[in-house]
Amino acid sequence: MDKNPRRLASAYASLHRAVEAAGGARLFTVTTVDRTAGLARRTYTSHPAEYPVTGTKPMTQDGWSRHVLDQGQSFVANTTPEFALYFGDHALINALGCEAALNIPVKDAGVVVATVNLLDRKGHYTPARVAAMEAAVDAHLPDLLTALRAERF
Repeated sequence: MDKNPRRLASAYASLHRAVEAAGGARLFTVTTVDRTAGLARRTYTSHPAEYPVTGTKPMTQDGWSRHVLDQGQSFVANTTPEFALYFGDHALINALGCEAALNIPVKDAGVVVATVNLLDRKGHYTPARVAAMEAAVDAHLPDLLTALRAERF
């Protein structure tokens, strides 16, 4: 298993650039899902001061987790009230100029192992942008899964 930190960071940075080209995100993070520990762990961030890669948060059972983690569907919220119920850090998200969220599940052998989290201005995640962002994640899936697997060991 390749654990070269530079190569792992490159896989995340490459996906970040692809998302930027597909329509952008003011805040971009990748979070792994550790079901055994019941934690979500940030492995990449565009905003290390506000959202450091050392950050974790407990996983909860709610509408978001059922939709994204259990059903493997992207979560789209184009206003703060749509995501505030699920995101306890919505005030910080808003302070960064973000009022819309898109969370794209990343599957490994059919199981959601991570999410790509994109946040931007109100109304940003139109159906066309969502499709473009999901396509960017799909195009980078082999390298992304390699990086995510290396993070787990």
